[in-house]
Amino acid sequence: MLNMIRHGTATDQSPFVIVHGLYGSARNWGVIAKRMSDRGEVIAVDQRNHGDSFWADSHSYEDMAADLAQAIEHIGAPVDLLGHSMGGKASMAVALTRPDLVKRLIIADIAPVSYTHSQLKYIHAMRSVDLSKVAKRSDATAQLAQSVPEVSLQSFFTQSLELSEKRWKLNLDILEKDMPKIMSFPSLDGVFENPTLFLSGAASDYVLPEHRGEIRRLFPQARFAKIKGAGHWLHAEKPREFEASLRAFLD
Repeated sequence: MLNMIRHGTATDQSPFVIVHGLYGSARNWGVIAKRMSDRGEVIAVDQRNHGDSFWADSHSYEDMAADLAQAIEHIGAPVDLLGHSMGGKASMAVALTRPDLVKRLIIADIAPVSYTHSQLKYIHAMRSVDLSKVAKRSDATAQLAQSVPEVSLQSFFTQSLELSEKRWKLNLDILEKDMPKIMSFPSLDGVFENPTLFLSGAASDYVLPEHRGEIRRLFPQARFAKIKGAGHWLHAEKPREFEASLRAFLD
């Protein structure tokens, strides 16, 4: 089963489950999860091949949806489900295939479509780090800076570095192999009829007007909102505005 980090205690509110994106982890969502736990229990999960969850030889959205379904059944359905980027696609997949498990759905800056870009350059950047020369996290950051100029991304990636064992807590080989699956979205026959929020960064190009037809076909109750001044990493760039949007939708 997926590794989970729990915050808060159970109330009469549905459990709130958070699913991270590619190269992320439950730990990345700690601040938002703790702040949202004032309204009930919040559970952030590590997806397969990430964080402290198991490694597997496949990384498709069918796989991730099955993992999430198992976790939600363990937590207690139905839940309010939030997914960012790859986690958003995994959350959409579980909502479409197991709608009984999800009360409300929040998708952060992703659409149920295939994308033409790739995230392989970041795998190459992490592989380029000589872990034998890393004694502290800043050593890895300095090496990453040679190929990843964005300071925020350097910090983000090094959160998945296990310093004591000098290894990445990411199954880079499988993520590289299945990158085409990660950038795509499966053809699913289901429709999710419950309230759904597509929350995007106003400066991001991941959710475009031409995607709305497909979104509304799969999620008839979809609503759309944008956070000004935010890009794809909207929860990290504008955390207070992101949190306010969550509360407005859920409460």
